[in-house]
Amino acid sequence: MKKNTLYLFVAAASSLVCAAPGVSAKTFTESMQQGSVVKINFRTRFEDVTEDYYAVDPVTKVLGKKGEREADAWTTRSRISYQSGAWNGFGFTGEMDNISEMTNDVDYRTSAHSSDPLNGQSKTVAVIADPVGTEVNQAFISYTNFNNQVKYGRQRLVLDNSRFIGNVGWRQNEQTYDGLSWTNKTIRYTNFTYAYIKNVNRVFGEDNPALGDLHMDSHVLNASYTGLDAGKLIGYAYLLDVNDPIAQLGLTSDTFGVRWQGTVGESFLYNLEYAKQQDAGAAKMFEADYTLAEATYNVSRFSFTLGYELLGSDDGKYGFATPLATLHAFQGWADKFLATPAAGLEDTYLNVGVTVAGAQAVVSYHKYDSDAGSIDFGDEIDLSLSKKFGAVVWTAKYAQYSMGDTNASFTDTTKFWLMADWNF
Repeated sequence: MKKNTLYLFVAAASSLVCAAPGVSAKTFTESMQQGSVVKINFRTRFEDVTEDYYAVDPVTKVLGKKGEREADAWTTRSRISYQSGAWNGFGFTGEMDNISEMTNDVDYRTSAHSSDPLNGQSKTVAVIADPVGTEVNQAFISYTNFNNQVKYGRQRLVLDNSRFIGNVGWRQNEQTYDGLSWTNKTIRYTNFTYAYIKNVNRVFGEDNPALGDLHMDSHVLNASYTGLDAGKLIGYAYLLDVNDPIAQLGLTSDTFGVRWQGTVGESFLYNLEYAKQQDAGAAKMFEADYTLAEATYNVSRFSFTLGYELLGSDDGKYGFATPLATLHAFQGWADKFLATPAAGLEDTYLNVGVTVAGAQAVVSYHKYDSDAGSIDFGDEIDLSLSKKFGAVVWTAKYAQYSMGDTNASFTDTTKFWLMADWNF
């Protein structure tokens, strides 16, 4: 574990103790002990990935199939979380994660720990982004009163459906944020959130020098209003300023949008959203649109969702980007479109869910096309089954992506997961 993560724990705790001079350490200690909560979580998972890869023949210059990349990973994440009791409105939250490899798979370790995730692919190894190690997942001090909550330090940040700001909770190493957040509920029916993000602790782990941290000076604003009978209105501005001069070419941007989460009766729900994204002073000039139209109908034990999501393109030169999103939740579980193609992406999808004997099953189909030009990006079928037995939730998932037009970046891929998650 890096020293700076340990320092974050110590600094947060020290700041809390010094926050209100004149109160004895004994009084503070008692208040922390009386209301403190300790939780332990274990999540073990087997993941299997197989994907085709292509190469250009140096003589004929023709793109052809070269072979398959494969990787298996059996990992366990152990998490201990601590939340103190309140003391004059102040509190402290800390959370440590350890990710261990249950086997000694050299191929998996090559891909998961490489400073360049494509490095493993040159050795016909697929990437599974669950590097082993121990890290501070959260460590923040908080102040809470009737209408406000302020957090300072390393924290989880999830807004709306995680399409723009999320925690990537599916990966073993969760994405968290270093900075300051403020939530205010002073105005009736209104929730306002502001966050200043100094650093993003990404899923690749802090020991990865190229991809582990994303340093930035970013401002996040999100406001919602629930005083309407028909639904919830949300407006947002995400002003991302990435410090890395290379990464900022595609990630430094200003995004402004509005979202409507509507309901009709108790069975029909729909979401409508529009956003515009533009460059924010980087060398690369761009502008792109985002559109979402989604409807869900619940009847008996079944749930049906039909949706259309567009991450637009700027004339084939730039695709609408959501670098801080929980990307696994969108555009299929095969994770082929973690970065939006320059031609943009249209995703038309249908999800069917059913609950039987306490088990939840989901079948999902996606059809992918470009926004600029007429590129067929292929399609995907996803399946999942989840059931809780006592304190353990068992989940099995499968994703099969089939390529469309010949494109070396998006090739046939299958993934399978079997996971057990339990809390103490």
